Amino acid sequence: MAERMVNPARLSKRSSKSCPDFLGLSARHKWHGLLSYRVNKKFLTFIIFVLLSCLLGFGAFGFERNDKQLNKEVTQTTTHTKGDGSMDNAKWLSEDEGKYLLGVARKTIKNRLSKAEEPQIDPKDLPEKFQERLGTFVTVTIDDNLRGCIGHIIPRETLIEGIRENALNAAFRDPRFPPLTQEEFDKIELEISILTPPQELPYTDAEDLLDKLRPGIDGVIIKKGSYEATFLPQVWEQLPDKQEFLTHLCLKAGLSAYSWETEKLQVSTYQVQAFEEEKSK
Repeated sequence: MAERMVNPARLSKRSSKSCPDFLGLSARHKWHGLLSYRVNKKFLTFIIFVLLSCLLGFGAFGFERNDKQLNKEVTQTTTHTKGDGSMDNAKWLSEDEGKYLLGVARKTIKNRLSKAEEPQIDPKDLPEKFQERLGTFVTVTIDDNLRGCIGHIIPRETLIEGIRENALNAAFRDPRFPPLTQEEFDKIELEISILTPPQELPYTDAEDLLDKLRPGIDGVIIKKGSYEATFLPQVWEQLPDKQEFLTHLCLKAGLSAYSWETEKLQVSTYQVQAFEEEKSK
């Protein structure tokens, strides 16, 4: 009830009735002052409590909103990601950035076919992530059939330079195919892959190797002396069986089909973030 005695007029009216009759005038004045002090102190305490509650409430709301926004951004940046997200989240590209790099790859191939000069872009106008040194691959397909795929597992240049270079490599320098022609250009579909740094995969025997491979997640590199080859994680879509996957990878490296089972190979794995063009209907 003390909080209701804030109005000075009401306070003085109630005080005259509440003050004991046996107190003298000076005592009653002191009693009134003490009562006012206690009421004001409680009122101020109540106001401070309310203000602190509001501040804490707004703070909690702010943290919750920021957390939801962060989750939303993470979801958006991994929409077309293939891998387990082991790359630093700050380096994962957004969907718009992926689409931009796909456009760069297509424009680079088109300019080479038309013998047009490659436009110069000021690095200051590009996101900082495009200046990072990351491994890249570019894959060219026609009607879902491979038409070229070349890249660098270990980065040799910046991300955007790697996309340009490997777009040309995949279209014109893949030794498995003749150079892309102008007539084929409108039929091609492109996919770009950004790689995490490879990590060596220790294993004891063939069975242990099979147990440690993660289909659909790991890109795999095998090496034996001068023989070396890799499959991107996307290859698991065509070769989901681990044994078949390793057999084809050994053949690609120039080794016998079952070298992964009979020999000790150096094996490394990596993950990718991949973006692909929408397939034409």
